[in-house]
Amino acid sequence: MRVQLPDFSKARVLVLGDVMLDRYWQGPTGRISPEAPVPVVRVENEDTRPGGAGNVALNLASLSVNSRLMGCVGDDEAAALLRAALDDAGIEHQLIDWGLPTITKLRVISRNQQLIRLDFEQPGGTAPPEALASGFDRQLDGHQVVVLSDYAKGCLSGIRALIAEARERGLPVLVDPKGHDFSRYRGASLLTPNLGEFEAVVGPCPDDATLVEKAEALAKELSLEALLVTRSEKGMSLIRPGQPPLHLPARAREVFDVTGAGDTVIAVFAAMLAAGEGMDNAARLANLAAGLVVGKLGAATVSPSELRLAMHDAGAPEAAVMDQATLVHAVRHARERGEKVVMTNGCFDILHAGHVSYLRAARALGDRLIVAVNDDDSVRRLKGDGRPVNPLMNRMSVLAGLEAVDWVVPFSEDTPERIICELLPDLLVKGGDYRPAEIAGHDCVVANGGEVRVLDFVDGLSTSDILARVRGQ
Repeated sequence: MRVQLPDFSKARVLVLGDVMLDRYWQGPTGRISPEAPVPVVRVENEDTRPGGAGNVALNLASLSVNSRLMGCVGDDEAAALLRAALDDAGIEHQLIDWGLPTITKLRVISRNQQLIRLDFEQPGGTAPPEALASGFDRQLDGHQVVVLSDYAKGCLSGIRALIAEARERGLPVLVDPKGHDFSRYRGASLLTPNLGEFEAVVGPCPDDATLVEKAEALAKELSLEALLVTRSEKGMSLIRPGQPPLHLPARAREVFDVTGAGDTVIAVFAAMLAAGEGMDNAARLANLAAGLVVGKLGAATVSPSELRLAMHDAGAPEAAVMDQATLVHAVRHARERGEKVVMTNGCFDILHAGHVSYLRAARALGDRLIVAVNDDDSVRRLKGDGRPVNPLMNRMSVLAGLEAVDWVVPFSEDTPERIICELLPDLLVKGGDYRPAEIAGHDCVVANGGEVRVLDFVDGLSTSDILARVRGQ
């Protein structure tokens, strides 16, 4: 997989759709009620989160995407809780009072299992078309992508006009569809149905060939650019007329709860498009995100750190280059899996056979190898004005491509002591003529129960020797 995580900070996505409040009551259960054959839950924790289109916006915010949410709520306590949760997440919002109670879903959970879901809503609601349309029109120019999140609750009763308006402005429109009639989504850029929703419209798809054939036909009929069909344990398929289909295998290690997975998929896809990525890479990252979110309880989100780890585990070497904050999460996850973390550091200006041999030896001492790399300024201070020969990103990219190296992280100080003491590897190694106690980071690693070890370099191989030979010295 050759997808990179872009900078989402300048991406802006407008989300409009059926907003709801998700409530979670959690607690232990140890007996059956004497009144009826049901478990008794002693509620100890309560949580509220934006749901529906609100969960799409929440997923965008978790990626540092600037998002604005539009939807329909009532004049009630649930709406106040929803607005407060959106404010806390830094999500701009315009929620219209449609004269009905705010849609609320209450889930009762015990021992990480959902026992019952209670829905509070009055069917038959529709958004005031003029209020929604005018607000939508005013917001389009400030965004790069539009997401319409349809839960068939009534807020998107005028969706045809919304799609047409956004497409006239040249904006991609992504729709999470519902129902048996997809004609109302005509002209959208992308629909993201799950397989059940898709088959309810086009009929059974017993194999990939049938799925592709029917998806291409539907896309042509409705003037869609693409369909992204999520297929549970079979992953997802991106299908565009006239282009080869992209079938992506499921990435979930364990399916814990599929609640809100579709919200995560469309949010990550939208974020990628808003950051300038194409549909192929958007689908790949959305697939990884879906694999992460179904391993969590309830409607959840994924962070850039989690996505980088998933990219690394999926075999993307560029994902091995991390910032310190992301690497802290990676080390924590490694320890949770019982893995031994080894760390070393250096300039690695011109990578040679001695480096490769040394890094292989270091990696053989544990399950994960971190390489901390001096940035350009610190190399210059240590080696002189003529160094480094290769800039930091080039040096880190080469290291990330080595089989022995799991994670690469830069540091700017003359020694890596600060970052070593932050990460606290199980084993700290250094090559050369050192005593362990002389190695930067020795004291904090040992105090944490770790070990410091010196490894031999290959004789006659060094960056300075290579440069001297190149210069004819």
